Amino acid sequence: MEGPIYQKSHEFARLCIDLYKLMLSQNEFIISRQLLASATSVGANVREASAASSRKDFINKMTIASKEARESKYWLELIQESKIVDYDVTAIMALNMEIIKILNSIILTSKGIKRNY
Repeated sequence: MEGPIYQKSHEFARLCIDLYKLMLSQNEFIISRQLLASATSVGANVREASAASSRKDFINKMTIASKEARESKYWLELIQESKIVDYDVTAIMALNMEIIKILNSIILTSKGIKRNY
């Protein structure tokens, strides 16, 4: 299973790893580690969901991935607002929002919930 969420969550983790390295080089050790943990957890949980033992297990893993993506959004916002490092996180934040939307759609669809737009 190699749909968009698999590719996007992998790319997001890779970009956040690059940002983590930059943050370390600029002596930022706390928030960088928080971001690294949450950002890489998104893709890890998406991958785990692909081997879920049931629909409930699948939804649970995707829900965890969504929560980790939202936590990553928080750390990225802090990085952007505080200017703790000299780096524009706008593109990473846009990818993060795309991932959150995809995960929410997957979760709702898996629960059999239809959205009215």
